[in-house]
Amino acid sequence: MAIRVPDWRPQAPLQRIHLDWLDAAGVELACLRLDLIDPLVSGNKWFKLAPYLQQAAADGAQGLISLGGAHSNHLHALAAAGQRFGFATVGLLRGEAQRTPTVDDLQALGMQLHWLGYGGYRARHQADFWQPWLARYPGFHAVGEGGLGLPGAEGCRCLVAMAQAQLADLDWPDFDAWWLAAGTGTTLAGLLLGDSRRSVFGALAVPASHGVAAQVAALLGQAGVSGARQQFIDAARGGFARFDQALRQFMLETEQAAGLPLDPLYTGKALMALRDFCANGQLVRGTRLIFIHTGGLQGRRALMGSNTDYTQG
Repeated sequence: MAIRVPDWRPQAPLQRIHLDWLDAAGVELACLRLDLIDPLVSGNKWFKLAPYLQQAAADGAQGLISLGGAHSNHLHALAAAGQRFGFATVGLLRGEAQRTPTVDDLQALGMQLHWLGYGGYRARHQADFWQPWLARYPGFHAVGEGGLGLPGAEGCRCLVAMAQAQLADLDWPDFDAWWLAAGTGTTLAGLLLGDSRRSVFGALAVPASHGVAAQVAALLGQAGVSGARQQFIDAARGGFARFDQALRQFMLETEQAAGLPLDPLYTGKALMALRDFCANGQLVRGTRLIFIHTGGLQGRRALMGSNTDYTQG
């Protein structure tokens, strides 16, 4: 059966966040709670996936195939969307077969899994990588790791209007900039496509060597956009999925003080980077920011109880 595009247009609330370090810096912060749009298809993932589904439906595709790690938010959302909206999904996973809460969910949601090892996963950037998989799964559409691509970025444009429509509820006439975690840069590029006026700060959840800045530049170039205002901040804390005691403590204190659940790989690191940015006086007093909560809370299950470093797609 070919894919049908679901008529689902989730909305996320915009909520003020009050924390002592924000007050000390004279910075006002509101959070667009994408984590609240759905318990499974959560965060920014649906917005990145929807354009791929629309294209797959237009082409009469039978399903979608994508990549990620054993704790992948992207694969988790794709599998959940497939089960809910009735299309087949295939996941190509990094490393050797293992059980994690995410992997258990992927299987329960009906996703067909293939473990590529580490060398096999690194080959995903080769020009002929998809050829054997699409031959094995004819009629499927491939989606890049994390939804990376111009369609995924275009799908995130709507976040700008979603936040702006709620400014009056905060008694804000306007705001100055966006702040969010960046893993592939797709959502960040979408904000830049949708907002030509404000700066976007990307707190890098991966080392700069992973090429997020270049990926964002490539997406903007494909869209014909120039002069976008983005700034990247090192938030990886030594490496992707590096989870140390200082980050754990920051997350627990923030959740207790503001009632805002965070994940260790993206939103926790992004908000911690904002705290350090404020402490260093890098934002003028009176600045108003919107922080995009990109979800990822399903990944907490394995990470919060361990000091182990994990890799997540």
